[in-house]
Amino acid sequence: MTRWEHEHLVDEMRERMSRDPSLMTVRRSTVEHPFGTIKTWMGATHFRMRRLKNVRTEMSLHILAYNIKRMIALIGVRNLQAAIPA
Repeated sequence: MTRWEHEHLVDEMRERMSRDPSLMTVRRSTVEHPFGTIKTWMGATHFRMRRLKNVRTEMSLHILAYNIKRMIALIGVRNLQAAIPA
């Protein structure tokens, strides 16, 4: 039986989590499953556009909208505006 070469990192994380249970609350508030969210926004199964070029564009817009909404939820509008170079 062997251990994964980076398994010590998993052990360290588990130790930190057991010392401070509030870390899991923070993690849950920042981690999300983006594909499920984006798929729901899109109508779950279908792209509205046809042809690969158009579908790529549609998907890019969905991902951009997701990223902007997620950053607003995490850091707020003012902080996001301050982070974007003029």
